Amino acid sequence: HGGSELDELGTEVLPRRTPAPAWLPTAKGEEGEFCLRSSDCGAGLCCARHFWSKICKPVLREGQVCTRHRRKGAHGLEIFQRCQCAEGLACRLQRPQGPADASRLHTCQRL
Repeated sequence: HGGSELDELGTEVLPRRTPAPAWLPTAKGEEGEFCLRSSDCGAGLCCARHFWSKICKPVLREGQVCTRHRRKGAHGLEIFQRCQCAEGLACRLQRPQGPADASRLHTCQRL
């Protein structure tokens, strides 16, 4: 038996661990569940603002509308944030199919 520490009753003293708060999820969050950061969410999801809280939302796929921010920090001003485009995709101005200025819509497109 190793050199473990004993308390005054002769029982082994185990290292103290601070328990996780009850509100902290133990498993990765599913779509629509509350989160603090994207690492709290499951695969294919990110943590994004929805009204005044944050929930797990799906990462955007090809062809889906995305948000391109012109100014740094503008992402924090939205009350309905979108996730970023999935890996291998970029948020770009949608190619016009009609008049050149018809759409200012950005979509996730292949790099």
